[in-house]
This record gives sequence, C-alpha cells and structure tokens, in this order.
Amino acid sequence: MEHQTADLPVIEDELVLLARLVPLAQASIIELGCGKAELARRLVAQHPGATVLALEVDARQHAKNLQQPAERIRFVEGGAQAIAAADASFDLALMLKSLHHVPLDQIDRALDETWRVLRPGGLLYVSEPVFAGPLNEVMRVFHDEEVVRAAAYAAVQRAAAGPRWEAVDERFFDVPVHYRDFEEFRQRMIGVTFVDHRLDAATLAEVERRFMPHQTADGAHFMRPMRVNLLRKRS
Repeated sequence: MEHQTADLPVIEDELVLLARLVPLAQASIIELGCGKAELARRLVAQHPGATVLALEVDARQHAKNLQQPAERIRFVEGGAQAIAAADASFDLALMLKSLHHVPLDQIDRALDETWRVLRPGGLLYVSEPVFAGPLNEVMRVFHDEEVVRAAAYAAVQRAAAGPRWEAVDERFFDVPVHYRDFEEFRQRMIGVTFVDHRLDAATLAEVERRFMPHQTADGAHFMRPMRVNLLRKRS
C-alpha cells in the first residue's frame, strides 16, 4: 500500500533532502539511471571530494551526457541489472525515479547488483514517484505506471525484509512541478527519449483536457508526491 499523500512536506530540491539523510562529502557514489545527471552535477559542485559514476541505459541520453562532461562524474552506458563495477566500490547508490524503469523480471537482480557494488555499511537511496495526484491523472492517459511503480516498491520492501539490507528510513514528500503551458508539458513529458510516446489525436486531446484545468495566468502548477526509501548494506 502506498502512503496517504495528503499534507506532505514540500521539498523543492531533493538534493537538500539527500544531504540531510546521507553523508556526501568525499563519498564515492553510483547513480543508476542518471538521466541528464542534473542532480549529480549539482551534488559534486556542492560537496567537495564526492565522485559519481553515472549510469544511463538510454543510449541517446548517454550520448548527450558525454557531450557535457563534468569534473568528478564519469558517464557509463548501462543498467542497474548489470553494473560494470567491482564489488564493494561505493559508499552510496542513488536511484532517482529509475527503479520502476527496470524491466519487471530484473528488479530484484538490480537490487542484488546494487548490494554487490556497495561497501559494507553503504547506503542505497531509492526515490520513486507515488502513483497519486493530479499530475499522475494527466500522465496516466498515455503513460500508466501503476503496475511498474507497485512492483518497484514491492521489490524494495522485499529487500528491506531480507538478510542483506537494513531499512534505515522511509520519507514521503511533495515536489512542486511547473509547466509554462501545455506545449511545454508536451515537450518535456511526451517527447522524452527513453520511451516512444506516439499519441493519436484523441489521446492527445484527452491529455490536454485533463491538463488545462490546472493552467493559470502564470502556468500550470502541480505537486508530485514522492517516496524515499533508505537502505543500508549489512556488514
């Protein structure tokens, strides 16, 4: 069961929450599914000595990342289910809205691989969107993630209940999301590279119908409910 999403704390920058929960200075970090690596880039800029191995399975996004190198970040193409890194290499693993993108039959494998590359006592930070809220109602018209998000949460719960991991924390919060207009929403959320959304006219019209009640003079404002699970690799 997902957490009740009413009256959650609002966190505009998840890096602030991450820094509260885990030590980042001098940390050796692996991010699994880094996307544009926006958080990783800010992380290494703000926390001296931190290094990030940033994995991305989407070849097109990985190529873009390589065109924008960053000091103390190494970009590698690959997924969490087969990590090209030695055992016990990292202090911290990050999965930011990425676990539910792992193929369903490989989610447990991905968590096993993450356990393998963490040092004893190392931390796994899993941040996932909760399947709830007005923005979710817009998105689910063309990208319904109810099954995969539930599977990802179930895998985290299984891991936390097993002998390899210790459950450290679970947090729920809201993240403000803003779009200038429907066209910006379409470009950012429908025109992504990691999945091919080809919407017919009727589907696109339904998406717009659900979106437009949130449009105001200064854009459309949503709150995206999120959940973080923090696990520690047992020594």
